[in-house]
Amino acid sequence: MLIASRNRLARLHYGPNGFRILSPGDHVLCAVSGAPIGLDELRYWSVARQEPYASAAISVKAALDHRA
Repeated sequence: MLIASRNRLARLHYGPNGFRILSPGDHVLCAVSGAPIGLDELRYWSVARQEPYASAAISVKAALDHRA
């Protein structure tokens, strides 16, 4: 039996070399912008904060903001 995960928010655990799906879905939301990110497009996240980011620039900004 297939579980429909279209247009559904996934819950992930972010590791240093990839992520593990905890709850099936097809996207996550960027921790900074709130933009949806398809799992096949997800490239940037923080292992320490367990947050996904929509782009490299947003990832760097989040890292710099959390340093202060």
